[in-house]
Amino acid sequence: MNIIITIVVTALVVLYAGLFKATKALLPLTLAGLLVALGFCITSWNSNTIYYGMMQMNNFAIAFSSLLILGTAFIFLLTENYFAKDSENVAEYYTLILFALSGGVMMVSYTNMSMLFIGLEIMSVSSYILAGIRKNNFASNEASLKYFLMGAFSTGFLLFGITLIYGATGSFNLGVINEYLIGNYLTISPLFYPGLILMMIGMCFKVGAAPFHFWTPDVYEGSPSLITTFMSTIVKTAGFAAFIHLFAGTFAPLHDFWMPPLMVIVCLTLFIGNVTALFQKNFKRMLAYSSISHVGYLLFSLITLTSSSNNNVLLYTAAYTFASITAFAVLILVKQKTGGDDFNSFNGLGKRNPLAALALTIAMLSLAGIPLTGGFMGKYLMFLNVMNQYQIYLVAFAILNALVGFYYYLRVVVAMYFKEGSEVDLDTPVQYKVVLILSVVITVILGVYPSVILNLI
Repeated sequence: MNIIITIVVTALVVLYAGLFKATKALLPLTLAGLLVALGFCITSWNSNTIYYGMMQMNNFAIAFSSLLILGTAFIFLLTENYFAKDSENVAEYYTLILFALSGGVMMVSYTNMSMLFIGLEIMSVSSYILAGIRKNNFASNEASLKYFLMGAFSTGFLLFGITLIYGATGSFNLGVINEYLIGNYLTISPLFYPGLILMMIGMCFKVGAAPFHFWTPDVYEGSPSLITTFMSTIVKTAGFAAFIHLFAGTFAPLHDFWMPPLMVIVCLTLFIGNVTALFQKNFKRMLAYSSISHVGYLLFSLITLTSSSNNNVLLYTAAYTFASITAFAVLILVKQKTGGDDFNSFNGLGKRNPLAALALTIAMLSLAGIPLTGGFMGKYLMFLNVMNQYQIYLVAFAILNALVGFYYYLRVVVAMYFKEGSEVDLDTPVQYKVVLILSVVITVILGVYPSVILNLI
């Protein structure tokens, strides 16, 4: 609880600092608050505290909360030179991101479906506003409207599913629902099954799994790049942690019922995400479609439930988060200098800015799943997970899709090192250097020493 209180108090302090035009104090105050929240995560390790039957701070919740907080801190470091000098929305950016983060922490620690809904809505409403915070930008307004409409639509599915499950079990508490499934396995209420499917659809909307992914590319492309970074990493990680907490834990007794439709979703997500990314000419839109494909790999953890599923998801989301932050950081630098975000904007980056080019190369290798990177270990563990039940055809299908991913990820590497670009000087601010270097180090450590994370939960 101290973690959420710290984040919310930090958001309010930053908002008041903005009212008094203390622009230079916003970033230090935000980072200080996040460091305090991260400190509470570290000191709470190995505790198992339940708050009023609504939230539980165990190692699962603390590990994912730490990842969300650390990733958000990296994103805040990218705000240097990002906002216009006369911008009036800087404090609002910071505050809304912090409120969204507090909702994400609720989503990884809920033990009651009402708290899942509250955390999800806090994070979603903040994200809707952030997507359209550039009021004079048509693309940003369009992204916000699409995100809001599709988000409201998916929330309807989720709430209807929660209602049916409550009607079947008489409780919102995950423990009570799980006991109901175990104790009444042969006499489960007919209301429960459609409720479960509706909740699956609602969660698939939130994480961007196909065929519920239509909002993702347009929203990611139209939103400000910094907000896209937050949505594609922190929001997605929180959503998937909530997904696996619900289905791998509470709904596990009905695994044989919900696994076949989930298998169809996995195959569609991998195919649509990878094949569509292959034809993109815009780097930002390519990252949006590739994020859909990564959801497909993450869903492998629900196809076969094992004792290591949570650890595998934590490793994969950590590798994906820091690789994506690196990619978007370089994208922001390039777009600020060239004004474009297509692949041609990266031509010759290897000569103009060796550090940014090297960091982006490692990020692309990690997202593609090349050995010695965190992305490789994440994919390897996911494939190994489903091989425990000899899902050979699924693994073969996933490997073919991963090979497609090599092509579109390496396109930007080819552009950076093997194509001639403009002679525009591309300076890297100190804060960007810190983010790039730390993200690359974490990516490599996760690839070489994955046990750093695999034994946490």
